[in-house]
Amino acid sequence: MARALLIVLDSVGIGGAPDADRYGDAGADTVGHIAEACAAGRGDRPGLRAGPLRLPNLAALGLGLACGGATGRVPPGLAPAVEPRALWGHAVETAAGKDTPSGHWEIAGLPVREPWGHFPDTRPAFPAELTTALIARAGLPGILGDRHASGTAIIDAFGAEHVRTGKPICYTSADSVFQIAAHETAFGLERLYETCRIARALCDPYRVGRVIARPFVGSEAEGFHRTSRRKDFSVAPPADTLLDGLEAAGRAVVSVGKIGDIFAHRATGREIKPAGNAACLDVALEAFSALPEGGLVFLNLVDFDTEHGHRRDVPGYAAELEAFDARVPEIHAVLKPGDLCVITADHGNDPTWTGTEHTREQVPVLAFGPGLAPGSIGRRDTFADIGASVAAHLGLPPLGAGGAWW
Repeated sequence: MARALLIVLDSVGIGGAPDADRYGDAGADTVGHIAEACAAGRGDRPGLRAGPLRLPNLAALGLGLACGGATGRVPPGLAPAVEPRALWGHAVETAAGKDTPSGHWEIAGLPVREPWGHFPDTRPAFPAELTTALIARAGLPGILGDRHASGTAIIDAFGAEHVRTGKPICYTSADSVFQIAAHETAFGLERLYETCRIARALCDPYRVGRVIARPFVGSEAEGFHRTSRRKDFSVAPPADTLLDGLEAAGRAVVSVGKIGDIFAHRATGREIKPAGNAACLDVALEAFSALPEGGLVFLNLVDFDTEHGHRRDVPGYAAELEAFDARVPEIHAVLKPGDLCVITADHGNDPTWTGTEHTREQVPVLAFGPGLAPGSIGRRDTFADIGASVAAHLGLPPLGAGGAWW
């Protein structure tokens, strides 16, 4: 019996999905466009990074070839110097949308067949009966925002008024989300979480995937900034996933980062949620080192998305990719014979694209471990092939969707 480490590089897409035009994303390519921007000198930032995108370890696993399979071109600097050391390929999402829950659920063997509910890009964005009920049940003096917006921009716009009035800032995006931003001390962190729990129940009839608490600190004079105490209140998966299969078999599961939130804390085992990609990878590798046979560590690295993709920050995104690449040897070091690591993503968030939303993209699939023969696994027609392959590797029954590449 072996172990598995499943790493989701949040938003690290590798080229528009076949249906990207339906989402206004035809031509989006997160990794490819970052590499091209860096090669052209547009990825430089003094004190952070400069020059071409350097991902030698991921390229050696086959990342550039996965990109080539998805788009027909290998991004600058990502061609492997030697034969790839992993199974490499690219996967297409079958679920409707381009958000975090649908991507992760499909990775875990559960494609969402029905589309999520979304709020229109109007002012106000939310139905009056929804906001009226939230104000009444949460005991609020009212709300601010009520529109599509960038999270950082809307806090800048309404932060001072929020502190002055006690009205939380409610906003949404092209994703299936209802987001509530509030000051950690002026409004209260636990009060924010409770307000989100109330909103979660109110959003269920609208098929909204997530209610997200967005705490922030600061002042009008010094500026406001979000903290790491974000919390997602997701709907529960409508059927069993890879995690349920592991739980039923009595296997150990460790969920790192926002995995617990994404799966509504169902069958997510031991949950660890440090702040930042580096800290998340630290605890994931530590947990994997102590993981018993047959277990899974499931890790989400969200900073690619929240800190750089949504902010359209090419140098920051490039630096984050390079920082992860530098730690790939540490991942190899914790793998014992029979172990499997899969590196993938859940959607795209091309920092060169218009707007501030996710992009509908294909994702890389890189699978490796001691003794695992490398080679191409080609195009996978659903993210669920990832969960099916992990399940097969761990000796679990087949999942409800997907096929293993073994």
